[in-house]
Amino acid sequence: MTFLQLKDVSFTYPNGFQAVQHINMQFDLGESVAIIGQNGAGKTTTVKLMNALLKPTSGEVLINGENTSKFTTAQVSKKVGYVFQNPDDQIFHSDIYSEIAFGPKNQKLSASEVKEKALHAAELCGLTKWLEEHPYNLPYAMRKFITIAAVIAMDTDIIILDEPTAGQDRHATKLLVDLINHLTAQGKTVITITHDMEFVANHFNRVIVMAEKQVLRDANAREVFWDHELLGKSHLKQPYISQLAYSLNLNEPIITLDEMVSAIKRRINS
Repeated sequence: MTFLQLKDVSFTYPNGFQAVQHINMQFDLGESVAIIGQNGAGKTTTVKLMNALLKPTSGEVLINGENTSKFTTAQVSKKVGYVFQNPDDQIFHSDIYSEIAFGPKNQKLSASEVKEKALHAAELCGLTKWLEEHPYNLPYAMRKFITIAAVIAMDTDIIILDEPTAGQDRHATKLLVDLINHLTAQGKTVITITHDMEFVANHFNRVIVMAEKQVLRDANAREVFWDHELLGKSHLKQPYISQLAYSLNLNEPIITLDEMVSAIKRRINS
C-alpha cells in the first residue's frame, strides 16, 4: 500500500522561481529509493515538500492517505524525517547524546523511552563511545552520522538522506549501506538524494531521475544507467564501471564490478 504520495505537485518560491512542476511520486513502506539529477533539477525542493518544510503551491502530498496541508511541519516530521546535506545546519547541542535525544524528548516520551531510542540510534550509527563529546570534536563525516542518528531516534516511517556519502570514506559508506539495509528491513522507507552514481548503482534498485524540475524516469538502476538518451537529457553520467563496459564493447548492461569481472571471464572463455 502506498504510504507517501506526491500528486501533481508544483512549488513556486516567494520570489517567483518555480522549482518543481507537476511532480508525481509514490513510495511504499520498506523501500530504498535514490533520487538523482543535476543541481537545480528540483530534488531538494521535492523532498522538503515530503516532510512539509515546504507546502505545495499546487497538487497534494499525502502521507498514509492524509493531506499534509492539514498538519504543521512538526506534526509531519513525526512521520517523515529529513537529514540535511550539511550536518552543521542541523546540530545545535553541546554533546552528542543530547543531539540524538532531542527528537524523542520533544515527542513527549518517557525518560526511559528517550534513552532507549537515543542509545539504539547511536549504536546503529557507530557513535556509542562518543556520546559525551561535543559534536564539533568529531570530523565532518562523523557529524553526518550524528544527524542521521538524531532522525533515526525519532522513529519516523520515512527517512530522507540528502547527499549522505559526501565526504565519506569506504568504511563510513559501508556503515551507511548497512544502516539503510537495517532500516528498510524494519519496514521503514529510505529516500536518498545523491550525486554518487557508484553508490546508486551498487546499492539501490529503484531510481528516480529528475531534470528541469520534473521526473523523467522511475525505474531500476540498470534501466536508468543504460538509457543513454535519458542520461543525456538529465546531464548524468554512467557509473565508471558501466562506462568501462561500454568502451570495451562488452554488450551487457553492466553496473557493478562483479558483473564486469564475470563478463570479462565469459569473453576470455568464449
